[in-house]
Amino acid sequence: MDIDSFWELIEECRRQAQGRDERLAWLRGELSRRPLAEVVQFQVRLDEVTDEAFTWDLWAAADRIFGGWCSDDGFCYFGLWMVGLGRAAFSRAVADPDALAATPEVQRLVGRPREVWNDDWPEWESLDYVAMKAYGTLTAVDDCDDDCDDEFNEAVEAAEQHGGRGRSGPLGERWDVRREDEAARKLPRLSAMFPLRSLT
Repeated sequence: MDIDSFWELIEECRRQAQGRDERLAWLRGELSRRPLAEVVQFQVRLDEVTDEAFTWDLWAAADRIFGGWCSDDGFCYFGLWMVGLGRAAFSRAVADPDALAATPEVQRLVGRPREVWNDDWPEWESLDYVAMKAYGTLTAVDDCDDDCDDEFNEAVEAAEQHGGRGRSGPLGERWDVRREDEAARKLPRLSAMFPLRSLT
């Protein structure tokens, strides 16, 4: 599965299903009909694209949306959620994090208290496990246990050795989104949409 095939699958998923749970079910079903090597490659490509989003500027955008602070795990899940926006929106956000302000998924959050975001919360942790679940289905392990996890992770690591991940930290320079002057300059639209003094 090359990168174009990966994104075609994500786009088809967006067309075929609504909401995270439906999309996960669709993806798992689709991956479960493919060869094991393709399932592994899906995870390799997912890791590659989320690695593209591993930047301090995008972390600042997540910080802003979440009210001034986003945890390490929260940012990982935010990157997975960005994949679910589709290739065009994802690519625009990687190039310019403030472009997230134009997505309907972010616009739906504006003016609403965070405690009622519920299913709209910008995270998609479970996307990171869908290939492993499909792998478990294909290897007749319905509830992928530790042995299945290990086998799947080893297969992914072996496939990634040729691609060369290895960046240990976010790309770029860290900055504090709570500094309003800098936030207004670097993330003007998101800063206006998500003022830090409100929507706790």
